[in-house]
Amino acid sequence: MDINTNERLINRNARIGQIASIAGLIVLGGGLFISFTRPEMFSISLIALLVGFALSQIGIFFANRWGRRPRPDEILNAALKGLDNRYSLYHYITPTSHLLVGPAGVWVLLPRHQAGTITYDEQKGRWRQKGGNFYLKIFAQENLGRPDLDIGSETQAISNYLDDHLEEDKRPEIQAALIMTNEKCEVDADNAPAPTMKDGKLKDFVRKTAKGKPISLDLVREIQEILNPGD
Repeated sequence: MDINTNERLINRNARIGQIASIAGLIVLGGGLFISFTRPEMFSISLIALLVGFALSQIGIFFANRWGRRPRPDEILNAALKGLDNRYSLYHYITPTSHLLVGPAGVWVLLPRHQAGTITYDEQKGRWRQKGGNFYLKIFAQENLGRPDLDIGSETQAISNYLDDHLEEDKRPEIQAALIMTNEKCEVDADNAPAPTMKDGKLKDFVRKTAKGKPISLDLVREIQEILNPGD
């Protein structure tokens, strides 16, 4: 498998995460100090606490994606290790963050690191995260949010890009999968709008898909050439 990674972007964003996290702690500490020592300056301490919390959330966002090891791209690399050289994996290079191209098709991969049990309520169209550490949910981890919206925007982005480079009759269906990377996570979402699984099951899923609905190697190579114009 050919792996293509934008290391410069990863290093830059990891640095941003570090700076935001440290700044958030400093501002939060300043807000707390003011609230205890100068209660008459309540409005200033409140603003400092809000700004500090916002900075810490920005730090969490960047750290979870680019600072924590193993990073999402490294987890996906390990999960897909063993796929043959017909496959290419792209991290932060294409219009979507993580993209797999090969006989199984064109797949947008969305890694998430939440713990607990992940379910999908088909009637309400909502994802739910049950269990997990409450403290981590607030201070050290993003909420699961709406993966379906992320899937829609990312698949549309890569679809638009390929539409500009491929003839209409060659354009493949862009598919997506939600990949849970936390070992303390359980998935119970067979009815979800996109395949949802733990990272350990991803490679077998890809191989099974390639056997059931393969795309031609000529099209695979053409898409890879589009995504690697410098090769």
